[in-house]
Amino acid sequence: MDDSVDRAILAEISRDGRATLAHLSDTVGLSVSAVQSRLRRLETRGVIAGYRAILDPEQAGTPLSAFIEITPLDPAQPDNAPELLEHLTAIEACHSIAGDASYMLFVRVATPRALEELVRDIRLAANVSTRTTVVLQTYYEHRPIIPISGDAAG
Repeated sequence: MDDSVDRAILAEISRDGRATLAHLSDTVGLSVSAVQSRLRRLETRGVIAGYRAILDPEQAGTPLSAFIEITPLDPAQPDNAPELLEHLTAIEACHSIAGDASYMLFVRVATPRALEELVRDIRLAANVSTRTTVVLQTYYEHRPIIPISGDAAG
């Protein structure tokens, strides 16, 4: 993406997904209709993948978070763990990773017992071994993505 105005719009909505068109217009120095047109184009191209609310995990009843590495018990088994685990809604993210493990899951649950049950469900559903790291405190997450010039999104 080589357009500095698009990058400025993306940076601003990455910081505040509820920014008004008027605010974006003031920020980038274009008319509201021009900003709206650019937003639609960015959405159509898939640069903006969506908008969502960020909930406070404690207020939502899931204060315990953890990273769970998973490794297939049988290296010859199909590599379909993401599909096998998709139904487990406590899994917030599933990342393919380099290293000994195949995937890194980020999960949120209500209690240590719920985490234990989730780990058991993961092992059974995907036929994997697990290594769990409990998060004690999160200093930051959901940081804004600030577009850089010349990236692959253009």
